[in-house]
Amino acid sequence: MKLAGGGGGGITVPALVLLSFSSAALLLFLLLPSLSPSSSPSSCPDPSPDRTSTVRPPRSVQISTTQEDVEWLKSQIRINSLPDPPATREEWYQLRKGINPRTREQQLQDLRSYKGISHYQTETEEHTALPCPGELLVEEHHSNYGEPWAGGRDVFEFLASSVNLAPSDQVLEIGCGTLRVGLHFIRYLDPSRFHCLERDDLSLMAALRYELPSQGLLHKRPLILKGDDMEFSRFGDGIKYDLIYASAVFLHMPGDLVWLGLERLVERLNPEKGRIFASHNMKFCTRLRGECPERLAKIGLEFVGNRTHDSLLFNHYEIWYEFRRVKS
Repeated sequence: MKLAGGGGGGITVPALVLLSFSSAALLLFLLLPSLSPSSSPSSCPDPSPDRTSTVRPPRSVQISTTQEDVEWLKSQIRINSLPDPPATREEWYQLRKGINPRTREQQLQDLRSYKGISHYQTETEEHTALPCPGELLVEEHHSNYGEPWAGGRDVFEFLASSVNLAPSDQVLEIGCGTLRVGLHFIRYLDPSRFHCLERDDLSLMAALRYELPSQGLLHKRPLILKGDDMEFSRFGDGIKYDLIYASAVFLHMPGDLVWLGLERLVERLNPEKGRIFASHNMKFCTRLRGECPERLAKIGLEFVGNRTHDSLLFNHYEIWYEFRRVKS
């Protein structure tokens, strides 16, 4: 269909509709800026580099127990009207009431006799993905340290706070034993950030076959290797540790082996933040008397000082000796 024009020609209907639509769209485009409030924020992100970011920095992870934490726990004890702990074994037994007390030795006998706590019909069949020796299940290894197992948390808090440790940092423990301290580092750090060199078979068995699975830490993938030669190349190249520590380990090692290990560790220590801590004493150094600072400087280390920390749950403190790389 055509509409008559003054010149004898015609305009088709579709063409007229298209022309009208285009005119309306142009008019709307021109009017929109004046109709929008000037204070309305843009729905598109501003690519300008001068714009202040609204993303908040990640919250720092709490490491140590605070006084507020302590007061909260005391309030919970009061709320529940808990009495003072018993003073005698008999009083402790009375608190058990109907509970059947089993010593570790008795628990171990149950495990050996029945291949577990629940008495399956077929005693020869395994019902677990990771069969664990009974000696580990009753946690006999928790008594191998001459002090309460809970002290491992104290050491972690002290060392992690001393270097302002971040979850992404890299940590090496020389002689991690059954992970009394290491468990807390593994839980705190990102996966694969905890390394350990340990020589004792029983300690390695307890760490790998009991502690890591029972604490739900297998996904953290710590690298724990057997060795007694202070050889760290197996942990990989290019690694810079933010913290290296040895708890009462150098005490039992020949001085020459300690010095060899320190020399190998210098290049693996973060030159800025990195620290080496050794506990109890540093016979490897004090035996040299006045020559120790010079020998440390020769391998690129310097002694920062000694520090102590207390325990949260029992009367105990430890002395730690701190070292760092010589500043160039």
